[in-house]
This record gives sequence, C-alpha cells and structure tokens, in this order.
Amino acid sequence: MRDVAVIGIGMTQFGELWGKSIKDIFVEAATKAIKNAGVDHIDSMYVGSMSSGLFVGQEHLGAILADYLGQTPIPSTRVESACASGGAAFRAAYFEVASGASDIVLAGGVEKMTDGADVTEALATAADQEYEVYQGVTFPGLYAMIANAHMNQYGTTREQLAAISVKNHRNGANNPNAQFRSPVTLEQVMNSTLVADPLRLLDCSPVSDGGAAVILCSMDVAKKFTDTIIKVKGTAQASDTIALHSRKSLTTLNSVVTAAHKAYKMAGVTPKDINFAEVHDCFTIAEAVVYEDLGFCEKGCGGPAAEEGRTAIDGKTPLNTSGGLKSKGHPVGATGIAQIIELYEQLTGQAGKRQVKNAHIGLAQNMGGSGASCVINILEAK
Repeated sequence: MRDVAVIGIGMTQFGELWGKSIKDIFVEAATKAIKNAGVDHIDSMYVGSMSSGLFVGQEHLGAILADYLGQTPIPSTRVESACASGGAAFRAAYFEVASGASDIVLAGGVEKMTDGADVTEALATAADQEYEVYQGVTFPGLYAMIANAHMNQYGTTREQLAAISVKNHRNGANNPNAQFRSPVTLEQVMNSTLVADPLRLLDCSPVSDGGAAVILCSMDVAKKFTDTIIKVKGTAQASDTIALHSRKSLTTLNSVVTAAHKAYKMAGVTPKDINFAEVHDCFTIAEAVVYEDLGFCEKGCGGPAAEEGRTAIDGKTPLNTSGGLKSKGHPVGATGIAQIIELYEQLTGQAGKRQVKNAHIGLAQNMGGSGASCVINILEAK
C-alpha cells in the first residue's frame, strides 16, 4: 500500500442554494479543488450522495457529474452510506490511490435538499422502514431517545447539550462557508422550539445544499505539487444495527467505537494523540456520545466536557472548529468531505480565527443515520 496525501480542497457555501442545481454545486466545489491542487488531470472520481434520486430525481450521479465537470471518460462512482456518504467516498478514493490503481483521484460529496422533496421522508430512508419509520419515528425522535437514555444513565443535562450548540455556532461564525454565521446564547438554545423532547430546534442540524471536494494522490506525486504534505494516516469504517431496539445500549454507538479502534490502530495513535476532531453533530447529543466513544473521555462525560470548555478551540480536544453540522450546515452527502477540508485547513494553518494551536493530527468522524454506519479518517501534517 502506498502512502496517500491530500493536496487540494474546494467547497461551496452551505445553505439554501436556490439558484444552483446539484450539478452546478458539485462542479463549483470540484473545480475549486482541482485548481487548488494545481493538477492538470484526475484519474478517477468518487462522489458521496445520500439521496439524489429522492431530493432532485437524479440517479446515475457519478456519470452525470463527470460529464458536467468535463472529465469523461474517467471512472466516476457514486458512494452511498446515508449521512456518511462523503466519508465513505473519501475512503474509497484513498484505497484506489493506495493500491496503485490511480495516482490522482477526486473525492467529492454533494446534496441538493431544498428543491421541493419531502426532506423528512427522504432522510427517513436511512432508518429502519418497517420497525421505525412505519411507526412514525423520525431522526429527531430517534436521537431524542438516545438523549433521554444518556440523561437517565449519566445525568447529562439540557444545559450541557445547549453548550454544544453554543460552542459550534461560535466556531461557525468564523467560517465563511457556514450556513449559520451568528452566535447563539444558552438561553436561545434552551428556549428554541421543542422538536422531540428533550431536543429543541437549536439542537438540530439544518436542511442544507452544498458540495465539497478534495484531491488525493500518491505521496511521490504530492511532492511534485506542494511542500505542505497532509498524509492520510488512518481510515476505518464500521456498521451497527439500524434499528435502535436491536442495540444493547442506546448510549454507545458501536460503529463509532469499532471504527475508531481500527483507525487508531492503522494510524499508530491513541485518542491522546489527536489534536482536534470534526465529529458528526447531527444533533447535540450525537456530539456528546461520539466524544465519549472516540475515547476522548470516559462514558458520561460528553456533556460536562462541552460545558467546561474542554471541546472549545482552546480546550483539551477541540471539536467541530468548522461549526460542525449544526452551524456549518449538513448537506448530507457533502458533510464527510467538508470535515476533511476543515482538517486540511487546520493542519496547513489556514483556519484563521478558528485555528487550533499546534494542530498536527486531526480526526474526522462521519456517521450515517442513528449510527448504523461510521467512517473515520485521520490526517497528519508531515
């Protein structure tokens, strides 16, 4: 297996992009990544997209996006793993380069969620249709069950969950591509509209349009284009039961635990070596549970960690310096790639007011549904 580096990044603004099609959005992000990398060609392409068929009625996405990007006849493949589609696309691109099959590969993600589709119905396809969706449970309801279980088992409070939202909006205010760039107060989160008890509107990630893309290449090729080498140090993927009722515990996401163990082993690191992380905060409770399951603290301390500032930019383990899904936005297929972009910007010292001091190793955790799939990628500045 060859060493692999990320040498170029590009993304669109995240938000309600009414004037752009899914093709426009992807081409904008991919063109930026190609230009940023300085490459004159790509050998292959992987595109993460959860539900383009339902959102915009467009399947066969790999081919049509290669066409509109002007990259035919290269192989172009759509990758789907619900909200973890972007992370899975990055992982597929990594293996194509590492195996020696290709030297330069684009990994992208895109979703157009605001064009009239029933978003709740489309997103619910990532849950168990017979045992959950048919009974009327939506993802806010599923994560509310996780939140209630966590509160009952560990004493996690509403204020602690709200602190996660406050922190991520504070970070997102300094991200020019974020959907929401205004800070929020603890009181605003606590008094926002109740969605699924105990989760309120400002505990939930938004509906978003957006695209993101990165260029991966072999290490020897990377050195021809840049002196700033960002190495893919570890990658892993795992899955769990989709339906919550099949799990032994509602407060542990086994896909995260398993993928983290494998990624740490491949990278030769421990949780203590990770300087910062982008994690899948589709709901505030998700960030708290993932923080624990990544091994950054013992079970039950995810809420207190946010409340005490341990996950702030200047904290022990900064989380979601980009603003996370909560503030940056969550165009589901693009989210995993956007996480990689934040890692790249941090590791190259380009994050501006969001910059983490001494950022050397970063982790991206991208999750599908209520944790049925998880992809973890670890990057290092060489």
